[in-house]
Amino acid sequence: MDTSSQRKILRVSPACEISQLAGEITAALVGDGPTLGFGDISSEYAPSYAAVAIGTSGTTGTSKEVLLTSTALISSARASNKFIGAKSGETWSLLLPLTHIAAVNVIVRSMELGTTPIDLRDVDDEYPNADYTAIVPTQLFRALNGDQRLLNHLKSAKAVLVGGAALSQSLRNQAELVGIKVITTYGMTETCGGCVYDGTALDGVEIEIRNGKICIKGPVLASSVSLNESWFETNDLGEYDNNYLVVIGRDDDVIISGGENLSLNAVENSLTLAYPDVQFAAFAVEDPQWGQSLQLAVVGTISDDQIAEHLEKNLGIFAKPKGVHHMSALPLIGIGKIDRKSLAKGIAHE
Repeated sequence: MDTSSQRKILRVSPACEISQLAGEITAALVGDGPTLGFGDISSEYAPSYAAVAIGTSGTTGTSKEVLLTSTALISSARASNKFIGAKSGETWSLLLPLTHIAAVNVIVRSMELGTTPIDLRDVDDEYPNADYTAIVPTQLFRALNGDQRLLNHLKSAKAVLVGGAALSQSLRNQAELVGIKVITTYGMTETCGGCVYDGTALDGVEIEIRNGKICIKGPVLASSVSLNESWFETNDLGEYDNNYLVVIGRDDDVIISGGENLSLNAVENSLTLAYPDVQFAAFAVEDPQWGQSLQLAVVGTISDDQIAEHLEKNLGIFAKPKGVHHMSALPLIGIGKIDRKSLAKGIAHE
């Protein structure tokens, strides 16, 4: 195979020191070094234009490698720093694993400010303060439910980006009540992570709703995605409310149970709003009677009757779950998305 127009991929260890990685990212961005591979990367080479390759399964469970150029990464970092008002010399903290775009973004944003992120991935003592940080909803939930060290760190920041999965309004309200300055982000690996902050597209990013789906255009798009006249069509459903983008959910999260359409996202949101101290994951399993039967995984203290009564009252009798499974933790894909396929497989084998 002719590799003259390609770059060797250097796989980055999840335990890599940030000081070392910052130098490698700099070389990758300017084209003097190899393409850096994060996550599950099997390829040995990448096109010469790719600064970073990220292995991700997204929400589908299908493994893929997303290629990002230096232009996309830097555009994303600069737009993010501009949105939150970050200034030269200010600091970011790294609370996310080096297997995902969100962690790479923290490093590039820091470099754009002339600093190195404060690495908090494996710290036993109290977290030092940082100006900015990025987390997933699961981490925010933990901070508000017993992780005092993380809570103090988040309260000290000027802005806390929360992305990787949907953030319920009730959880955001709890965070803001204790003084955490939350900014919700929407995006995916293919868009260099978050490209919409608090419902507003970052500089250079355009959003359109086409047939209910969110479509994205701009310099942050990965070079490996399929485009339709420069637009990337996501699998996410959205709408505008007073000029702010509202993400409704994925187009594949609707099940048909007993002939009724039921959104798993709507089930989770309704319960989370009513019981913010409990975590819920809605999923479905094949059922000879119902076609697909609604199941719920629950972390926290709540009775099955409470759940059934709430869903029947707010979504209809067809939304009563056929099974409620109390767990100590929810299985995740990546750094924040519920692994519904794993839940369904586990229940099917019970």
